[in-house]
Amino acid sequence: MRIERGVVIVLFALTSVAWGENWPGWRGPRGDGTSLESGLPVHWDLSKNVRWKSEVPGVGHSSPIVWGNRVFLTTAVSSDPGQETFKKGLYFGGNRSQPDDAEYSWQVLCFDRDGGKLLWKQVAVRKKPDSPRHMKNSYASHTPVADGDRVYAFFGDAGLYCYDFAGRLVWSKNLGIFNMRYGWGTASSPILYRDRLILNCDQETGGSFIIALEKKSGKTIWKVDRDEVSSWSTPFMSTLGSRPELIVNATRAIRAYDPEDGKLLWECRGLSSSIAIPTPVAAHGLLFVSSGYVGDRVRPLVAFRPGGSGDLSLKESQNESEYIAWRQPAGGPYNPSPVAYGDHIFVIFDGGFIACFEARTGKEVYGKIRIEPGALFSASPVAVEGKLYCLSEDGDMYVIKAGPEYELLAKNSLDEVCMASPAVSAGKMFIRTFKHLYCIQ
Repeated sequence: MRIERGVVIVLFALTSVAWGENWPGWRGPRGDGTSLESGLPVHWDLSKNVRWKSEVPGVGHSSPIVWGNRVFLTTAVSSDPGQETFKKGLYFGGNRSQPDDAEYSWQVLCFDRDGGKLLWKQVAVRKKPDSPRHMKNSYASHTPVADGDRVYAFFGDAGLYCYDFAGRLVWSKNLGIFNMRYGWGTASSPILYRDRLILNCDQETGGSFIIALEKKSGKTIWKVDRDEVSSWSTPFMSTLGSRPELIVNATRAIRAYDPEDGKLLWECRGLSSSIAIPTPVAAHGLLFVSSGYVGDRVRPLVAFRPGGSGDLSLKESQNESEYIAWRQPAGGPYNPSPVAYGDHIFVIFDGGFIACFEARTGKEVYGKIRIEPGALFSASPVAVEGKLYCLSEDGDMYVIKAGPEYELLAKNSLDEVCMASPAVSAGKMFIRTFKHLYCIQ
């Protein structure tokens, strides 16, 4: 029997609608925090539109991911529950010189998407931590990534682990001990590109590198040393232009690599703040890279054109060039990654403000509107069906119209601390709180 190509496309589309769009890794199917889903509720609370709620042991800031009818999550469980603590908020200090003095078990959890039942739990490793962590960080802050057959979980010093969807360990790999700035700990998440798993492993005193591993075996395909200090940004895979570019945001330079062999394609210095956390995004043929440590004078949001080569650094008097479309010197966020949606790019600032810029030109549409006094943000926003879902550290989800005029549509409270970013799949939103995983529908 012969099936026409158009029929195959229609059948695939119907299947996608029936099953919902997967949310396979950090910031979703396109790595940019956008979802094609529809029908998510605007309003909910603990008694309304919560489909299920499941307990999550330990502490972790990693975000949930979804593939088919499975939701995956990572966590770190201490033998001393008194050490399963962190301090939310925007503050100076919080450095700790020593690791937690207790044994931890680093775990990968798999839940049923529709009912919340724990399908399996695997302990990747059990030991005492090798490195300290900032009081706002956790030992499980890296979001896992899945490809339909396997799930890949990175725990920094505690290693990298690959499981099949039944929970069987396929392979594991130790990538070393990471000496992060002031002992703050690691957070950059792995991403998938074709047959390879890619991780950025920056640290403070030499030894920074980016690595591509064969996803089926864990064998190294390429590894490139980096002239970098600590950074926490997850790489972004851009398919704009005539070639793929692996975009890596960091403190000393923003760089693009060839994902096939790790060759450096271009770099741009002088357009990063002293702490790089947000993940780049793409829209309208542009790459948006940002960093905005609150203690820095310059907190840039920059739009790059793909296809550059060599050194793209701007001279002091420049604001644009052949491969830099525009820059906003104080438009960059600190922790949350921006989201490009429609004709705009939206930035959520840790201190509780939102700003909106024209994506193509960088022109400010509205700037630094306070969402609510006292609201603080670490999670990155997601954009769904014309709305921004912005989750505060206090567990309040602010639903904001994704348009040129600021409009707060709803505030929904779960009354529990939230540091992880939400995931969206099959008409549902998955929110990780301090000790629970919620399904909103």
